[in-house]
Amino acid sequence: MLDIDNLSLKDLQELRTKVERAIVSFEERKRREAMAAADAAAREHGFSLNELTGVKASRRGGKVAPKYANPEDPSQTWTGRGRRPQWVQAALSAGKSLDDLAI
Repeated sequence: MLDIDNLSLKDLQELRTKVERAIVSFEERKRREAMAAADAAAREHGFSLNELTGVKASRRGGKVAPKYANPEDPSQTWTGRGRRPQWVQAALSAGKSLDDLAI
């Protein structure tokens, strides 16, 4: 058994960090196990878990319509998400607003 009364402050802080990591890891593992069990039960009945919960599959990777276009080259577009393209930065530096670039 660990005698925590005789540990230094540094040792106690390291122990706390390890315990917190172990708890997070344990909870994540249990969550994955529960999801797998729920998914298996849904499949036994001919459904997917997403169908039963009403949750759509991951939204990542879906296309987003462009909101802005380069007035000098309309084939260059930007959705308004992520890093601004150079042509947007240049237009903003030249005094234009995003509204001026809107499609």
